[in-house]
Formats: sequence, structure tokens, C-alpha cells
Amino acid sequence: MLVTIITPTYNREAFLPAAIESVLAQTYKNFEFIIVDDGSEDNSRKLIESYAEKDSRIKYLYQENQRQSVARNYALSVAKGDFICFLDSDNYWPHDKLEKSLKAFEQHPEADIVYGDCITIDEHGNELHRNNMRRYSGSIAALLLKDNFVSMNTTMTRRRCFNEMGGMSGKRRVADDYDLWLKFSARYRFQYIPEFLAYYRVMENQISSNKKLRFETNEKIILDFLAAFPDAVSEYEKKAGLTAFYTRKARHYAASDKKEAYKAIRIALGINPFSLGVWRSFAKIVVS
Repeated sequence: MLVTIITPTYNREAFLPAAIESVLAQTYKNFEFIIVDDGSEDNSRKLIESYAEKDSRIKYLYQENQRQSVARNYALSVAKGDFICFLDSDNYWPHDKLEKSLKAFEQHPEADIVYGDCITIDEHGNELHRNNMRRYSGSIAALLLKDNFVSMNTTMTRRRCFNEMGGMSGKRRVADDYDLWLKFSARYRFQYIPEFLAYYRVMENQISSNKKLRFETNEKIILDFLAAFPDAVSEYEKKAGLTAFYTRKARHYAASDKKEAYKAIRIALGINPFSLGVWRSFAKIVVS
């Protein structure tokens, strides 16, 4: 089976070698590695081409800066693999990531997407923690409404999912992966592997670290999903998912922005006024 690995990059020459070398070190060797340079202004092109000259599995593509979702779709348009993996250019994989993912598909042939846990590292590659969210298998749409627990860099997805439902929406600055997994959850089955399948780097300048922007974007993604796929979840599941999202948003803002916290908790109570969890969160906001 041919696996396509897609890496979008923009001015990440300091981290690219670790990402590229982690792919080349994979125990599973039948892959193509598509790196899309999203208009970098550093030495990324020369760096990538130096690797591509030595390994024909590496394919370098260039586009004017249009953000990573567009870059991912560009790679998807030329990908030849039976399975698709995503690796951000500032992250990297353990050497057996592909092997473990393919083994999971063998053990769970009903699955369309497999994914796992990640190890969080700092800018210098030092391990920060291995604490991960609770993750789930099967038809996960109702659970995914509450929060995105699918770590993109750990995923492997059957190519036909993209053929049938398309790729990244490209509509937003952040969280397009959440948009993708929600869309796929309307039709496909996920399989969680209790393995560490990626090293995830956190840095101060990451746009994904902007919590306010992420909450605003996730809210739009959830509402768009419910409008586009009204039969993906039951009415009860819809209310539970929205209640959990707005309650979590309220708790996040409790210490920093009481106005935003009260706004979110009022929405949660409007959806589910009999939830003890929401009322407990409301009380914590009041006394915090």
C-alpha cells in the first residue's frame, strides 16, 4: 500500500530537518512525501530540494502564500497514495508511526481514519508532557461536537474519504482540521490507537495558540456542520454537544473575561437549563 504524507510549510527551515528526517526514518518505506512550500521567504526551498535530490520519494511543490489548508489541498490534488497522512513542518514522528497506523487498519478493517496520542514538546524539542485528551473510536460525531480530540499529525485516512467528501475547507485561519474531522465523522468510522504517534511542538508565535480565535472559529465550524449534516447526530446529541462547548468556553473565560464567560454560560443554559453541570460552572464563574 502506498502512503502519501503531506507537509505544508512556511518559513520553518529551523524545524524542517526534524520533520523530514522522521519521515525518512520510518520503518514502513512505501510512501511518497509531498512538501508544499507556501511561499516561504527563508531557505526552505534549498533545504527541501537538498533532501529531494537524495530521495525520489520526496516531492517539492511551491505556491504563493495562501495558508496551509490550501497547501494541503494542493498536495491532495496530486497525491497517489491509498492512505493520507498529515505532518506539520514544525512537528515530527516516531520511526514506527506509519507501521503502527497500517497495522491498526489491518486489525480494524471497518475503520476509515486511525489516530492516536501525541507528545508535546517545546520550541527546542524538550518534552513538556504526555497528557492527552480522552479519545474515542467508532461513529464519533456526537462526541466531536464537544471538542476536537483528533490530533491531525497522528492521523492516517483512507484516500477514498477525500475522494468522496473533499479536503480542507480553506475558509478559516485556524482549526480547518476540526472542520475536516467533523465532516468526515458524518459518514466515516474513526479508530483510536492508544499509542504516541507524533511529537507536537508548541511555540509562542503559533496562530493555533490564540484561544479567543480558536473558540470563535470552532463555534462557526460546529454550527456550519450541524446545518450541513442535520442527520449526523440526534437532537439530544446536538444539545449535549453545544452545551458542552459553551460551558467549556465559559470556564475558559471565567478568570480573564467575565462578560464573555457569562455570555457563553447563558447560551449553555438556554440550550439545556436543567443541566447540573452547567449550573455548577455558572456558580464557579460567579465566585471566581
